[in-house]
Amino acid sequence: MAKLWDKGYSLDALIERFTVGNDYLLDRRLVAADAVASIAHARMLESIGVITAADASALQRELQAIASAAVADGVAIRRDQEDGHTYIEERLVELLGEAGKRIHTGRSRNDQVLASTRLFAREGLLRVRAALCGAVEALVGLAAREESTPMPGRTHMQPAMPTTVGLWAASYAEALLDTDRLLVAVYGLLNRSPLGAAASYGVPLPLDRELVARLLGFESVQHNVLDVVSSRGRIEGAVLDALDQAGVVLSRFATDLILFSLPEFSYFSLPPELCSGSSIMPQKRNPDGLELMRGKSATLSSYADRVRNVIRSAPSAYNRDVQETKEPLVRGIDLAVDLLAVAELTASTVVVNRDRLAEAFSADIFATDAAIDRVAAGMSFRDAYREVASGIGSLDASSFDLQAVIARRTSTGTPGNVGLGHARDELDATRASVDAERERVAAAVAALAGGELPLYPGAPSDR
Repeated sequence: MAKLWDKGYSLDALIERFTVGNDYLLDRRLVAADAVASIAHARMLESIGVITAADASALQRELQAIASAAVADGVAIRRDQEDGHTYIEERLVELLGEAGKRIHTGRSRNDQVLASTRLFAREGLLRVRAALCGAVEALVGLAAREESTPMPGRTHMQPAMPTTVGLWAASYAEALLDTDRLLVAVYGLLNRSPLGAAASYGVPLPLDRELVARLLGFESVQHNVLDVVSSRGRIEGAVLDALDQAGVVLSRFATDLILFSLPEFSYFSLPPELCSGSSIMPQKRNPDGLELMRGKSATLSSYADRVRNVIRSAPSAYNRDVQETKEPLVRGIDLAVDLLAVAELTASTVVVNRDRLAEAFSADIFATDAAIDRVAAGMSFRDAYREVASGIGSLDASSFDLQAVIARRTSTGTPGNVGLGHARDELDATRASVDAERERVAAAVAALAGGELPLYPGAPSDR
């Protein structure tokens, strides 16, 4: 079969390689989503009398088979087919003849690729949110085990004030929960049906866009058809920006653990199974997972920048530039899942060296407490501050009871009142929301696919 856009001439071989790029490889992971979207489109075409019930049934049967095969065994899309859309249509024409030629009625590859990437990314984002819950649970577990374990707090990396391992770990748990709020927001942008927009301006057919949205389990139709096509890249960029925020949190977590597990600190120890060795230095155990967590978070950030820079100067409607936004989206979702999985494993297995933490408290770290003691006795804070500052050398660490110092900090969210119930409640609500949405989406897809069918086939760590 010729290309979907065939007009009786052939592309120069170099231009074909250049324009196709690796789309035909990326689309192997999107074929199932494309097939499911095509089932919904076929059922809609039947409902408005464009195709017969017999053709719609035959199309659904073969599209279900294509989707199942793509998930179970994978498919091989040829470069000359350009993408998964051509692969599917060729297969349908081969199997069904004229009925296969009707499937593209009322569609462009513009809204078709938007539909398949959104179905893929919708389940991918839910997988990211589930992985985020796993990382948060591990961090909250660490915080609970070490809720009262004293830890030197630092600002500018210098000793600052007494804190606890519990507060430190819980801070990262709550930071990830904050990023989930961003993921929820971008999920709402993503969870709208683009089908019916065609090439930006609709078609002269009474397409029932709302029916397609309901069949695919989308929250709504994305309304303006020009905005639908123009939003390709913009919404992908928003998704990647939200994922980038999670990456930033994880990068700082990694940096903390790399520093605090150095022999000079030894606040924490990393299990050997999380560390690689040196090919020349027999004594080395390297925190490669954490270093790559930090490095790969930069890669994740680059995906967001890449998409933003692709669309920044593009005019409205479709431009071939946006083909370059597909790979960052796919890779970004995969990478976010992996980063969160590594964070969960690390937080679940890191060893806390309580004796070393206690030994690390120098006298000057109690300076603020000494000032507050003077305030409690009636001195103004500024005078107390200056008095303590002028006599730092006279402070004696042994005169301070570490547990009592921490227990005095009773305000909400402080070391003596970490309030892990707050994080646990938010985690429970997040997990329940994710589970409910995954069930709802799975049910909508299963009704079209004839059975359970994951449209996000998993990140590298899942395979």
